[in-house]
Amino acid sequence: MPPLPSDADLRRLVHFSAGDGRIWLSGQRMVLVHAAALHALRRELMGTLGRAQTRRLLLRAGYASGERDALLARQVRPDAPLLDVFAVGPQLHMLEGAVQVTPLAFEIDEAAGHFLGQFRWDHSWEAEAQVRDFGPQEEPACWMLLGYASGYTSAFFKRSVLFKEVQCAACGHDHCRIEGRFAEAWPDSEAMARDYDPDSVLVQLDELQSQVQTLRTQLQPADELGPLIGRSRAFEQTAALLRKAAATQVTVLLTGETGVGKERFARALHAMGTRADKPFVAINCAALPAELIESELFGAEKGAYTGAASARMGRFERAHGGTLMLDELGELPLPAQAKLLRVLQTGEIERLGGHEARRVDVRVVAATNVDLEQAVQEGRFRHDLLYRLNIYPIRIPPLRERADDIELLAMHLLQKYAVRHGKRLAGFTDRALLAMRAHAWPGNVRELENLIERGVILTPSDESVDADLLFPHITMQAGATVNARGALERTVAAPAHQAASLYDTLLHSGLSLEALEDTLIREAVARAGGNLSAAARALGLTRPQLSYRLSRLNERAQP
Repeated sequence: MPPLPSDADLRRLVHFSAGDGRIWLSGQRMVLVHAAALHALRRELMGTLGRAQTRRLLLRAGYASGERDALLARQVRPDAPLLDVFAVGPQLHMLEGAVQVTPLAFEIDEAAGHFLGQFRWDHSWEAEAQVRDFGPQEEPACWMLLGYASGYTSAFFKRSVLFKEVQCAACGHDHCRIEGRFAEAWPDSEAMARDYDPDSVLVQLDELQSQVQTLRTQLQPADELGPLIGRSRAFEQTAALLRKAAATQVTVLLTGETGVGKERFARALHAMGTRADKPFVAINCAALPAELIESELFGAEKGAYTGAASARMGRFERAHGGTLMLDELGELPLPAQAKLLRVLQTGEIERLGGHEARRVDVRVVAATNVDLEQAVQEGRFRHDLLYRLNIYPIRIPPLRERADDIELLAMHLLQKYAVRHGKRLAGFTDRALLAMRAHAWPGNVRELENLIERGVILTPSDESVDADLLFPHITMQAGATVNARGALERTVAAPAHQAASLYDTLLHSGLSLEALEDTLIREAVARAGGNLSAAARALGLTRPQLSYRLSRLNERAQP
């Protein structure tokens, strides 16, 4: 077997950001934990759950960790030989301090259904922990490491691969050794696979808790656009008000910033009420010319205006028996406000150009991002109409007040747009989730939707959406990474004198930061002879990150 390739590209992915208390592996947050703490946890699990249940729990934990690392492999070394690409997993496992890995055999023929992977393990933390706490063992004890190998390899090849630990240092051997095959190649594959099934009592309880939490985070029943999602205190308070209003016929006034989802809340109110089987009709009062708003609301008789070749129902008549949402109500012209007030008082409308009063049974839900009290003072809104509408106001909180809802909403939108664009994605990186929580969201949920859709489009299938695809100008804070000697070395932030010199150079050159980035990217690609993977490594980027920046560069270069 050839030796493992250099891990320099992987070490550059490790970033110690001591200033904010975080460690990163690419876009995923890591934690540096005392091995003794893991020993104690393992010992506690053994005493509480027993050996068999602890083994299965740690196998599954390792499996999940391996799956996450597999997402990086083809990103980091997309053009390397297969063994070098696969080696990302064993090398990351070593960087993470779990075990020393030496490949013994690596055979793969996917068409023939053949895979054989044999690896030697030295310095296994699990073997050391088991012997320290329980003495020499009769059975192999590197459960989390074994789960990692199975999870990583299964995710890498996108088919089930199972490993066995055929010798273990905890059993008195000089080292540990594992062997992996495609699941169907093992005669006892069913028994081996059951170790990874989430069928223990604890896992079942966890799944039930997750299901309960999911139900709690959804405002039911759902409309045709799906349920409203949230778990923050601000969301729950709003949802409680909405539920109470749904049981009545009271006129509801929804207020909130642009993009908070006022129409979604109005639809949910309709779906929860007694009118759910009747029409829901919405009209944006700001989107129609003033001369057309009355005919849109109340309808028009034949010949009421030029082009009115036939009588036409307005939104009130279309919503008969159901709910009418008047969005952007603050932009309604004063003459239309007077007629709206009469409808709310009498329950009757008159079509434009007609004289017949028509009875309508409509629940009105008004929505606005305008301060109607101020609009009344400025003479832009009728005070009597405000009194009529402001019986049951509900403020929809902006997204910045719903930080606990951001991840839930983002995952929901990721699934939605992944289906729409035919993508299979692994979710978000930890860095992306952190960036979303830190963002101010001036455009609220609408802005979140737009960013998630862009991230879905730009992210390659089977990968995680990273922060720079959502927020292209995001930068990593100064910190340190690991050099070949295992020591930390500073990254990102240049020394003060270098930074000052660079600033002066940029200032006198007339180059903008954008132009500087373009120049660096072009130079890196040129020096790498067009090899994007090599250029990305030189810049400290992943290949998809470089590809995205190149696409932006080319777009800017187009006339």
